[in-house]
Amino acid sequence: MKGKLDKTADIARLVEPTLQSMGFELVRVQYGSGSGRPTLQIMVERQDRQPMAVEDCADISRQISALLDVEDLIEGAYALEISSPGIDRPLVRPDDYQRFAGFEARLELSHPLDGRRRFRGRIGELADGRVRIIEGAGEYRLPLEQINKAKLVLTDDLIAATSASAKKL
Repeated sequence: MKGKLDKTADIARLVEPTLQSMGFELVRVQYGSGSGRPTLQIMVERQDRQPMAVEDCADISRQISALLDVEDLIEGAYALEISSPGIDRPLVRPDDYQRFAGFEARLELSHPLDGRRRFRGRIGELADGRVRIIEGAGEYRLPLEQINKAKLVLTDDLIAATSASAKKL
């Protein structure tokens, strides 16, 4: 049986064309088995950047569930969870860093940089495979390939920007 990383990559490749044809972008695929039944989480956002509706998640769930049933990439029973990234969303793709430049984020590296793995600061520009993070004590250029986790921090600035973009719709 394939490992979790192979499995999520295979699932991402499988579902991405369907999501795109439906007007959505794949943000992240996660598969895990906690204390109960394994869960496959597929996080998506609308291509037009409008807020996700419950109906969007339901439509995606029906399409993706049928696709996964046919391809049978996951052994046994599992729960399929379709979700939007939310306001304090994870940063997964390089364009996420460009899109949310100026906002605060929490990042964790796979290997220490200057003796640290965790950073929290404003996102600066993305150049040469590194994202600039501006903290009160200084600036760091974090290699994208070493970022394990990154997530926007829920701040007044982020809430105001999200509210402003929702009002434009």
